[in-house]
Amino acid sequence: MKVGIIGAGHIGGKIARTIAETDGVDILAVGSRSFGKAENFAREFNVPRAYGSYSELLDDPDIDLVYVATPHSHHFEVTMEAIGKGKACLVEKAFMANSAQTRAVLDLSRKKGVFVGEAVWTRYQPALGIIRKLIDDGRIGRMRMISATLAYSIEHKPRIIRPELCGGALLDLGVYAINFVRMFCPNPIEKIDSQCILSESGVDLTESVSMTLSGGIMANIQSSACCAGYNTGVIAGSEGYIVVDNVNNPHVIQVYALGGILREELTVPECISGYEYEFLACRDSIGKGLIEPPQMPHSEILFIMELMDSLRKEWGVRYPMDGPES
Repeated sequence: MKVGIIGAGHIGGKIARTIAETDGVDILAVGSRSFGKAENFAREFNVPRAYGSYSELLDDPDIDLVYVATPHSHHFEVTMEAIGKGKACLVEKAFMANSAQTRAVLDLSRKKGVFVGEAVWTRYQPALGIIRKLIDDGRIGRMRMISATLAYSIEHKPRIIRPELCGGALLDLGVYAINFVRMFCPNPIEKIDSQCILSESGVDLTESVSMTLSGGIMANIQSSACCAGYNTGVIAGSEGYIVVDNVNNPHVIQVYALGGILREELTVPECISGYEYEFLACRDSIGKGLIEPPQMPHSEILFIMELMDSLRKEWGVRYPMDGPES
C-alpha cells in the first residue's frame, strides 16, 4: 500500500518514520502548501515524491491511501477533495471540526464508495483486545465504573489556544478519554454533566465530564491542556479493577482483585511506534472493499463528534467553521 502524507509537520514525521519500518506499507509522497517544506520533509524522511500543494498529491495515480496530518481545522476541505478524486483517506484525530463536517465527509464516502477512517491509534492497537478479553472473561466481575484522564502542559502551542485552529483540550486530548470509555463500554448515555475552564481566547483548557450509562455504569473523564496529568484509565467492577497506564498509548495493564491485591500485570507487545496498526488495518479493509475500518466505524466517528459538539455548546466554545448558532 502506497501512502501519501498531507501535511509536513510533527505528526507527519512520526508517520513517515513508522511506515519506513512497517511491512506491506510504503510512503510514496508528501504534500504541503509550501514546496520547500515538502522537499525538506522528503529529504529528511527519504520520501520519493514531494508536492507543493495538496491537490497535486491527490492527483498522483500511484497513491493508495492519503494520510491527512493537518490541524483539525484543515481536515474538511482536503478530505472532501480526496474522496471526490477516489482516494482512500485516513484522517488524523479529531476527525473533523464538528459533526456537520463529519456528516458531509461520511455521506460522500458512502456515495463514492471510497474508504475513510479516523486515526485514533488506540482503536487499532493490541491493548484493546487484551483489555476486552479481561473484561469478557469476568476478571473484574460486572463493570460498574470507568474513568480516564489525559493531560499535558501544552497551552503554549498556538494550535491549542486558537479557535480558528479548533484549539482546546477536547479535540486534542479529551477525544482519547472519550474513546477509552467507548471502546470498553459503548452503552447509551442516560445523563451527562460537565464542567470546563476556558482560556482567554475562549477555548477549553480543562474539563471534567461525568456520564451515567445504561446498565448502572458511571463514566468519568478529565482532560487538560495546561497541566501534567497522571494519564491512566481505570475500569472498575464488582470483583476487582483494571488499571491502564496510559489511555493515549497503553503499555502496561494491571488487574487487581478486591482489596487492591495485584493479580496480574500484562505488558503490551513491543511495536514500532503504535501507529503501524492503523495502517495495517486500512490496508486490510481496503483490500476487502470496505469503506470503513471495523475498528473505528463511521457510526462511532459521528457519535463522538456529536458528543463533542454538545459539550462545546454547553461550554460556549465555538469555532469559526461552526456557522451560526441554532
